[in-house]
Amino acid sequence: MDPGVIKRLDESVVNKIAAGEVIQRPANALKELIENCLDAKATHIEVTVKCGGMKMLQILDNGTGIRKEDLEIVCERFTTSKLERFYDLPMISTYGFRGEALSSISHVAHLKIQTKTRDSVCAYRALYEGGKLKGAPVACAGNQGTVITVEDLFYNMPQRKNTLRTPNDEYQLIYGVVSKYAIHNHRVGFLLRKFGESAAMRTTPNASVLDNIRMIYGNSVASELVEVEFTDPGMKFSARAFVSNGSHGMKKGIFLLFINNRLVDCESLRTAINELYSVFIPGGSHPFVYMSLQVDSLSLDVNVHPTKHEVHFLHEDTIIQRIVQKIEEKLLEGKSSKTFYTESRLPGQNTPSSSSKSKSCKSSSSIGLTDSKTEKKSSQEELKIVRTDTREVKIEKYLSTSFSASQTIKDPEGETPRKITKLTSVLSLRKAVEDSCSKHLRKIISESSFVGCVDKEQFLIQCQDKMFLCDTRKLSKELFYQILLYDFENFGKIELEEPLKLGELALLALESEESGWTPEDGDKEDLVERIVEILCDKSPIMKEYYKLSINRQDRTLDTLPLILANFTPPLSHLPMFILRLATEVEWENEKECFETLSKEIAKFYAEIEHSGPDDESSATLEHVLYPAMKEYLIPPENFASNKAFLEVAALPELHKVFERC
Repeated sequence: MDPGVIKRLDESVVNKIAAGEVIQRPANALKELIENCLDAKATHIEVTVKCGGMKMLQILDNGTGIRKEDLEIVCERFTTSKLERFYDLPMISTYGFRGEALSSISHVAHLKIQTKTRDSVCAYRALYEGGKLKGAPVACAGNQGTVITVEDLFYNMPQRKNTLRTPNDEYQLIYGVVSKYAIHNHRVGFLLRKFGESAAMRTTPNASVLDNIRMIYGNSVASELVEVEFTDPGMKFSARAFVSNGSHGMKKGIFLLFINNRLVDCESLRTAINELYSVFIPGGSHPFVYMSLQVDSLSLDVNVHPTKHEVHFLHEDTIIQRIVQKIEEKLLEGKSSKTFYTESRLPGQNTPSSSSKSKSCKSSSSIGLTDSKTEKKSSQEELKIVRTDTREVKIEKYLSTSFSASQTIKDPEGETPRKITKLTSVLSLRKAVEDSCSKHLRKIISESSFVGCVDKEQFLIQCQDKMFLCDTRKLSKELFYQILLYDFENFGKIELEEPLKLGELALLALESEESGWTPEDGDKEDLVERIVEILCDKSPIMKEYYKLSINRQDRTLDTLPLILANFTPPLSHLPMFILRLATEVEWENEKECFETLSKEIAKFYAEIEHSGPDDESSATLEHVLYPAMKEYLIPPENFASNKAFLEVAALPELHKVFERC
C-alpha cells in the first residue's frame, strides 16, 4: 500500500479546527468575551442571551474600547495588544494574550462589534466573518466601551451544534460562568438576562465577595462560610478563600478556583479539600469552596490548554498541602469554640466517680476528657450540666415503644442538573423569609435534641438546660413552605399508583364539613366542573415549577412533588387540597401565585396523621421532619409569640423547686 500524500490544509479548515478547540459551546465563548471586558478595565458588564446563546450572545462593557484603526485586524488570529515577545509570557497579567478568542468566534458565528474609545467622537460598528472584516466600519452613536454580538453560533458546524444541550441547559452553563466571574471580580457590576426578559442576576460594583456569594447562592450558603486568608513567604504565594464551616455541607459541592485571577480547575487541590471535609461533614455532603490564589508569575505556566482552563505551577504538592493545613486549622478553630457540658450517667446507672461528674468538651472528638478545672466548679455551676447526646435516652424509653424510619421514595427521574431560579418574584419571597428570621429561635433549633412526641400536635425538644414545646403543624408548614421556595424548580415527583379523578376529589371535598359548602354557593356539580377547569388551565405552572402533574385530557392528578426525602404527604387530605388549589391560590399575579400556591402545598404536606406515640408518623417526625427543621428551617420572629415555641422547663428552675421540697 502506497503512503498517503501529506498536504497543507486549507487555511479556513485550520481556522475552524482551532476555533473548535477554543469555542466548545456558548459558555466558552462567553468566558473569552468576559475576560476581554475585564482586560479592558470595565466596571460594568451586561450579558444578554437568546436561545441558550446559540441564537444570540451579546456582551456589553464600559471599558477602554477598541481603536478604529485596530478594527480591521481585531478578528485575525494571533493579533493582540497584550503580548509582543515570547519572553513576556511568564509576566503576563491579563486574561487574554494569544489573540484567538475573537478570531475563533468569527469562524463559527456571525460576529458584530460596536465600540467607542474615550477620545473618539463617535462609535463604530463592524461585521466579521471567517476572521475578516466585511466592509468598512460604520460610524454610529454609542457609549464608551464595546458591544460584541455573536449570532448563530456553529451555523457552519452542524456536528458540533447537534452535540450541544438544550437551550435551557446551555443557559445554566452561561449562568454558572457569569456567577463565577461576578464572585471573584466583586468590584465589577455584572448583569445577566435572557433576551426580552428582566435581569436574572445582578451584582453591584464594589460589593464584597461574600455579598455576591449571598446574592447568587443564597443566604443559607453564605451564612455558613468561614474566611481563610494567609501568605506564605517561603513558597511565594498567598491565598484568600471562603469555605464551608465544619458543620455545613451541600448535596452537590461547589469549587471555584482562581489562580492569578484566572478561572481554572485543579483536580489535585479539589480532591485534597474534599478528603479534608470528609472528616467534618456527613457522608454524601460536599463543601462550598471559593479560593483565590496568587502565585509567583515566574512559577506559573498559563499556556498549557486551548481554553486556558488548566495551569501548571511549581511546588504544586507543597502549596496544596499548606492550603489544606490552613483550612483544617480554621475548621478546628471553629470546633474548639463550642464549649458545652455533658452528663455521662444514664438513668439506672450507678453514681459515677467524682472525677467524671462534670466534663468539659471542647469538640466532639474530646468528649470524656476530664478537665481539672471543672472539678472545682461550684454546685451552682454543676446544675447547668445537661444531656446533649441524642442517642442516649429519649422520652420513648419510658413509653416502651420503638420506631423505624419511613419508607424512602426516590425521584424516578434520578439525578438531574440543579436549576438556578432567576424569577425575581421567588427571590423576593426568599428574601422576605430571611428578613423575618429570628436568630434566637434559629440557634435553639440548630442546637437542640429531640425528646419525643407529646400528642398529634406537639413535640418536645431540649436545648442546653431548657425544654421547649413545639407546634408540629406550624413548624412543618413553615419548613415545607421554605423548601418549596429554596428548591424551586428542583423537586422530584411522587407518582400515584393510579391517577385520581379531579372531579371525584373535588366532590369529596365539597361534601365534607370542612369545605363549608352551603346551597347558596351553588350546585355542587357546577362547582366541581369549575374547580376542574381552573386546575386543568393552570396545570402547566404546577407541573413546570412544582412537579404537580395534572393530565388535562383525562382530568386526573398523576403526580405530587417530592419535597423532602422519605416523606409522603397524607393522601386522606387530598380532596381539600384540590379544592383549596382552585379557591385559595391567586393565579393572576406572579409573586402572589407562587406565594399562595407554595403555602397551600405546604399546608397539605403539614397535615401529619398521628394516632399515638407508637404511630409511624412519630417516627417520621423524629427521623425525617425534625432533622430537616434542625438543618434548614429559618424560624420567623412571630414563632416566639404564636406558641409555635413554648419554653416549658428550665433545669436551674427545677432544681430550685426540688430544693424547696
